[in-house]
Amino acid sequence: MEVRTACSPKDSKYYTTDRLREEFLIEEVFIPDEIKMVYSQFDRIITGSATPVTKSLKLTAGDELRAEYFLERREMGVINIGGKGFITCDGKKYEVNHKEAMYIARGTKDISFESESSNRPAKFYINSTPAHKAYKTVLIKLNGEPSEDVVIVKDENKVELGSLEESNHRTINKFILPGQVESCQLVMGMTALEPGSVWNTMPCHTHDRRMEVYLYFDLPDDAVVFHYMGEPAETRHIVMRNEQAVISPSWSIHCASATRNYTFIWGMCGENKAFNDMDDVAMKDLR
Repeated sequence: MEVRTACSPKDSKYYTTDRLREEFLIEEVFIPDEIKMVYSQFDRIITGSATPVTKSLKLTAGDELRAEYFLERREMGVINIGGKGFITCDGKKYEVNHKEAMYIARGTKDISFESESSNRPAKFYINSTPAHKAYKTVLIKLNGEPSEDVVIVKDENKVELGSLEESNHRTINKFILPGQVESCQLVMGMTALEPGSVWNTMPCHTHDRRMEVYLYFDLPDDAVVFHYMGEPAETRHIVMRNEQAVISPSWSIHCASATRNYTFIWGMCGENKAFNDMDDVAMKDLR
């Protein structure tokens, strides 16, 4: 597990392009037949993936957590951006299709990941945060019928915003948040931009009570995303490509433009789980 330390905004405004990328960009998220994890000291979030191709992958704690098992003191959100796959949690097997998610509760000991086909393997994107309580492990779908272990995203949590004229026509799908899937800290979802739209989270905001991680995907190899970060009056950018992630501290804006439309997964953790607890930044104050 890679460990990244926290840093001050006073220091980061002097970073070179290479240093910005070293501190905040996760350049290679999905590695075939491996589990990859990056531990950030910003609110202790772990961002990573499981990419089973030819074999099942078992999640272990690693030395960095000083834990008997990975979710001994943590909870986890998983979203599959690849082909059909399966997640087994303490002996119970869940089928997780493309753009479906899971919330996996604190105290789950044995977790493994596998793909239905090596020709189109699953790509399980993971956010994990510290947790003080065990909630319910569930599979999360955008459509279908709910059951004891399956939650369907509510209509009010599929929010269409923006317009083509403003280049930000998008749909926000909220997977893990209060009133739908309960958690200790983690809030997680997925936003899809419509063709012709390239901006997300603009006008931008910060939220001092939570940090955030973005994963950008659904992009061709020759497309780029310009992810904007930094304090509102000291903005910087990081050039990103398909299936790369970026760590956004609580003091930083987090928005992007790209050479075409895309999808991104957002995960937040910190002081609260209030999705709308944002400190809006006026356009005139951006520099």
